[in-house]
Amino acid sequence: VQLQASGGGLVQAGGSLRLSCAASGRTFSGYFMGWFRQAPGKEREFVAGINWSAGSTYYADSVKGRFTISRDNAKNTVYLQMNSLKPEDTAVYYCAAGLGSSAPGAYSYWGQGTQVTVSS
Repeated sequence: VQLQASGGGLVQAGGSLRLSCAASGRTFSGYFMGWFRQAPGKEREFVAGINWSAGSTYYADSVKGRFTISRDNAKNTVYLQMNSLKPEDTAVYYCAAGLGSSAPGAYSYWGQGTQVTVSS
């Protein structure tokens, strides 16, 4: 089972990025897909999640209205569209698959992370 995250980069404040998480090795129907981020010296935190089957979405308060999570069943891929980026969004972003929670410990599968840097 593999989760491959991509799409990170350097962007100015106010800009946008779209992260992708390609899943392979199994179907994630019934799973909850999450995006987390970890800034230097900070704990890994929940950003957004989506129920793979139902499509219901959940967001951290800090990103509501700016980030959108979605999935493409045919491509087995989850996306995180990030708009109106702020310097405090700078972190390594990880995708994960699990049972549905904002707690990292509830996720069994993790991607390798992709760096997002937002300059002021």
